[in-house]
Formats: sequence, structure tokens, C-alpha cells
Amino acid sequence: MDKASLVLLSLVVPLVLLLLPLSRPASVVTHLPGFHGRLPFRLETGYVGVDEETGAELFYYFVESERSPDTDPVILWMTGGPFCSGMVFFEVGPMKFVLAPYNGSLPQLAYNPYSWSKTTSIILLDSPVGTGFSYARDVEGYHDIGDFSFSMHVLIFLNKWFTDHPHYQSNPFFVGGSSYAGKMSPIIAQHISQEIELGKQPKINLKGYVVGNPVTGSDYDDNFRVPYAHGVGIISDQLYEAAIRNCKGSYIRPTDKMCARVLNTFQNLVSEIDVSQILGVNCIRGMLTHRFLSEEYIQLSDPSPEQPTLDCFSYRYYLCNIWANDDSTREALGVKRGTIGEFVRCKKSIPYTSEVPSSIKYHFNLTSRGYRSLVFSGDHDLVIPFLSTHAWIRSFNFSVVDDWRAWHLDGQIYNHICQLYDICDNKGWWPRIHRTPT
Repeated sequence: MDKASLVLLSLVVPLVLLLLPLSRPASVVTHLPGFHGRLPFRLETGYVGVDEETGAELFYYFVESERSPDTDPVILWMTGGPFCSGMVFFEVGPMKFVLAPYNGSLPQLAYNPYSWSKTTSIILLDSPVGTGFSYARDVEGYHDIGDFSFSMHVLIFLNKWFTDHPHYQSNPFFVGGSSYAGKMSPIIAQHISQEIELGKQPKINLKGYVVGNPVTGSDYDDNFRVPYAHGVGIISDQLYEAAIRNCKGSYIRPTDKMCARVLNTFQNLVSEIDVSQILGVNCIRGMLTHRFLSEEYIQLSDPSPEQPTLDCFSYRYYLCNIWANDDSTREALGVKRGTIGEFVRCKKSIPYTSEVPSSIKYHFNLTSRGYRSLVFSGDHDLVIPFLSTHAWIRSFNFSVVDDWRAWHLDGQIYNHICQLYDICDNKGWWPRIHRTPT
């Protein structure tokens, strides 16, 4: 967000926002606009204050497990970005949009029978501040947002949420997230584990964390994009060999002219495809830049300003923005009036500082302490290639207790494979794309 925008924002904050209480009782949502009938699951929405000085509040959706909520695990789930909201539709949520040509009316919703809420209670969190319906009263709340404030605000959120929901404190708890939130998940989990060791209350029953296509750090994520692209046939043997010869295995910020020339050719080639799903329809052509090879700010496959076509995955995001900006939707969800203007699923206007260069030490610290981790990656994902995920997991030198095998679904090989390590219950399985599937 540039200086002019911040000044404008500070001028247009309505008086009603300044008079709002810092907290508000959670709302139980039984009906959602666009869905016919009563919701087939229990949905709660609300705000939790995380910074009294700036009045920052994080908005959440709590979907109770449809099986045994008194004993089933609870998972905090955050969508990558940063500044991307999954609401209740994307990745692990219980709802989805009906894909039909937009006719000017409110987009229609359908129940997602594959939601993780079948067996798990899910806290879907709009974080960091500025994501989705999360907001700050003071414009200063949108300054200096980065990994440190992100993780600490989530920790404050969880402590307050479990204090307000004491009957869930004994349930197994996991921290989860995809893409950039996959980088933040082990950091947040480590904060929780440290508070547990200090005996702080409420005592959260942390069991581990779950990350999908997780950002870890450029040394792994960036450096494996070129080998991956060669392995799946996106670049030629000649270009790959030139990259090895001139870049010497380092494809980040080249200092050699020949290496830079090779990587420029590589960038031109991958700009022709959807890097988040290499076999999908490329609906973001021309949106990638030279920063791709050293990018940790993962906001790919969101719709461009014009309406995407129905065969684009980002068409769902287009429908989401329409649905979330409808007054009836905001009223149903209990969104505070005057807190945000236009809803944008992924906000790209707020600066964010990636202060933690690598999350790998957090993975190692947690797994070495006996916390369980589930790591999964898409084999059609060029943003965070599965090769890089394999590499940093192997660097821990954990013993393999369950080797590669086919994953069967409905009696068919689903083209997926698993590997199980001891100590951490660390699995890697392949849902094909950069986004977490449901």
C-alpha cells in the first residue's frame, strides 16, 4: 500500500469504526446467501482482537467437525499469500461455488462432501491483518506487517480463542496452512510449544502441524525450479545443461552474465504456463515477472481485472469476490460495518516483510521434540516443486519406516505416493497442484 493510499485510508475511516467495541460475541451462522436451506454443519464466525494499540482484529470462521466434535482434532488453517483469504470455500473448507456462467445474480453455493470438516473441526483464519475481513482501526496497524507480527498475532488469537472455547482445549490441535502460510505454520507451532513448556495458560493440546506445498526458503524453493522444469519437459536438455554449467547449481540472483541469460530464457518459457498447475489452463499469462525465481510472496492464479473464463481455476476467485462484497453476505457472516471497503480475496496492496529467511529449522525443532508433521506437495506445481520439499525433508536424516507406495482411491491407483519417516510421522503425498485440494 503506497503512502497516498495509506493517507486516504486514514481519512475515510468512519466514526462508527472508532466507536466499535474491540470484541464482539461470536455469531452462529445457520444460513448463507446462495445456499438453499440450512447449512449441514455448524458454522461460527467472529473477531478476536490481537493488538489493542492499533485495534487490529482477526476474522475467523469456525466449522465444527461433523463427526465427533467433542473428541475430534481441531486444526487452524491459513491460506497462502500472504493476505489471501480462503473463507469457507477453498482448500479444506466445507463449501464450494457452483461453477456456472455469471449472470449478474449472487453466485450459488454447494456443500463440499470432501471437506476436512468431516472428521476435524477447522478454524479458518484471515491472517495477517488486512486479509479478508480482518482489519485494524488505526492505519498504523497496516504498517510493518511481516513474519514476526503475523506469527505473534496468530498466537494471541489462539490463546484468546481457546480461552473463549474451553471445551476444545483438550482436543488434539494442529496448525496448518498452504503455500506461504505453510512457511508460517511451523513458526506458529513452535511459539505454542514454547508456551506449553513455560506452563502458560490456556494450555493448548498441540500435537503437530500440517503444511501443503509449503514455502520454506529460496535456497530450496527457488533452486529446484529449474531441475523440476527439466524433469517434466518444460525446458530442453541443452538449456538445462547450460544452466548447470553457467549457474553452477545456484539459480538465485545470478552474478554471471551467461547465467542471467540462461535464467531469462527459462523465465520466458515458464511464463507461457500456469506455474501453480503446469497442465492447467494458463489464465494469468503475462502476470509473472523476473521476480519469480526469488519470489516468496506467493499470490498466483488470482483473477486478473477482467472476468476469467469458466475453465480457469481463478473463476472461483472471481465468484468469491462478488459473493463477499454483497451486503447480504456480510450481514450473514456478522462482518462489522465500516471495517473494510471492497473485499479482495488476495490483497496485493499491503507491504509485507519476509523476515524469516528459512522455516527449515522450525520443522526440525518441532519434529525432534516429537510433534507430528504432515507435509504434502503437488507434483504439477512449479511454484514450490516437490523436489525441494523432498530435499529439505531428507536433510533431517530421519529413518524411513514406510517406503514409497501407490495411493489407492475407490479401488484405483490415484497416481499418488507416500513416504513415512519415524520421529515425526512426516508424510509426503502428491495432490498435483499448488493449491491444497479438498
